Amino acid sequence: MADSYKTIIQPTEEVLLKEKGSKFYGYAFPLTSDMDVNNLITPLRNRHPKAGHHCYAWKLGADDHNYRANDDGEPSHSAGDPILGQINSYELSDILVVVSRIFGGTKLGVGGLISAYRETAKLALETADIRLRTITARIAIKFEYPQMSQVMRFIDDGNYQIIKQDLTTSCSITIAVPQSQQESITAIINNMYPIKAKALD
Repeated sequence: MADSYKTIIQPTEEVLLKEKGSKFYGYAFPLTSDMDVNNLITPLRNRHPKAGHHCYAWKLGADDHNYRANDDGEPSHSAGDPILGQINSYELSDILVVVSRIFGGTKLGVGGLISAYRETAKLALETADIRLRTITARIAIKFEYPQMSQVMRFIDDGNYQIIKQDLTTSCSITIAVPQSQQESITAIINNMYPIKAKALD
């Protein structure tokens, strides 16, 4: 599994694509759970009551297994899949992209719909503030006060994040490290006798 992935940190501004009278409104939202999807789409239904379709796609996590595409009544694979395709093209996760369509009186055909939904999703993602998110794992370090400088130097050199610390006579610090390096870093610390380290779930 990768140690990092790209995501967005805040909702995008509304974008609009006009195609043969139809209006396609595009949005992208940060997403932490698929349970939040309806809560994010409901305000759009209220915002565009004339929209007959609120098509969307979402993806969660760093791997490619947790995603969903929804055509919301449009011809099969003409809306959700093109939106998901743009999410994948931008290599994004923890994201929901919604395109709300108001019909303009002229049918676009499946090819026209695919193109319009894809382009609207692309417009929305072009405006997004994309950031790299690192997947971390925790290590608990236990040591005596005389080893403090050695431990802190190790943490500083590795640029690891301190999550929790208790610096009394017997000290403990919990750090966050890149997930794929948890075992190797734990082993390195355990070789720094008498300092002890334990990988946490």
